[in-house]
Amino acid sequence: MSHYDLFNGDADGIFALIQLRKAQPRKSILVSGVKRDIELLAKVDANNRDSLTVLDISLDSNRSALQQALLNGASVDYVDHHFAGEIPSHPKLATVIETGPAWCTSLLVDRLLHHRYPDWAIAGAFGDNLDTVASHYGQRLAMSEPQLRQLQTLGRLVNYNGYGLTLDDLQFTPVELYQRLLAYDDAIAAAHGQEVLALQQQHDSDMSQTQALEPLQTSTDSQVYLLPNQAWARRVSGTLANQLQLRHPRHAIAMLLPIDGGYQVSVRVPTGFALTADKFCRQFPTGGGRKLAAGINLLESSQYELLLQMFNQQLLPVS
Repeated sequence: MSHYDLFNGDADGIFALIQLRKAQPRKSILVSGVKRDIELLAKVDANNRDSLTVLDISLDSNRSALQQALLNGASVDYVDHHFAGEIPSHPKLATVIETGPAWCTSLLVDRLLHHRYPDWAIAGAFGDNLDTVASHYGQRLAMSEPQLRQLQTLGRLVNYNGYGLTLDDLQFTPVELYQRLLAYDDAIAAAHGQEVLALQQQHDSDMSQTQALEPLQTSTDSQVYLLPNQAWARRVSGTLANQLQLRHPRHAIAMLLPIDGGYQVSVRVPTGFALTADKFCRQFPTGGGRKLAAGINLLESSQYELLLQMFNQQLLPVS
């Protein structure tokens, strides 16, 4: 009999699991990967004596493997905030799925645990670029501005660590970083830890490389950037997209990163646009995500010009 903890390798997935295992410690097999490695259930061969906790990965992207795990008799607890499609009904499947733009998985776990570890939930929200939600939550708990800035830094840096094409691009594997951060008493203590210091140094070095970047395509409502095929660019693609969105809050942002066979795409779309980020990305075979932040795992080279055209024509504010 085995228990598996499957979690997205970004801040939201890691901090969601930290909350759960602080509240409910248990021996488990940890399964994660880079942020875009979301088909995690396919990596587990579960049977009727096994149980799984699945955090912060799209049910729709794991549908076949989930159905197989349930068919094999495994029990599954599933918590997520990405597009899920039709949620299966099964006596061994328990789901908590909220796709609204003010939710992330860390906040959903926080709700499930009746707010036992809100500092980790707030850091997870900051990591998922939900700055307003995270700040308001912290203010309701009478957190100071310095504390909120520390949680914001923690969330953003752990999120930055998840970006890469393979684990070799990352400073810490998500499993290693989870294990290290779990050892801290709370998120504020983790924000002062050696892991965060190391991530800050690499982050600053990587971001210094972005100063010369210019948009590939611009319009009154959108910007598209093409990054070089280098490790630093793979690591900063999500962070840079988030920063550009904060800098240009009324623009849709796309980051294209060359990979074998085409491009990996990160998309940010503000509220009030005719199309959300996830709906735009799901027009392509490997697209998915959330309303404000989504991506395409592999945009084939032949679809490059089509994406640029669609981005310019479809991502417009509602008049």
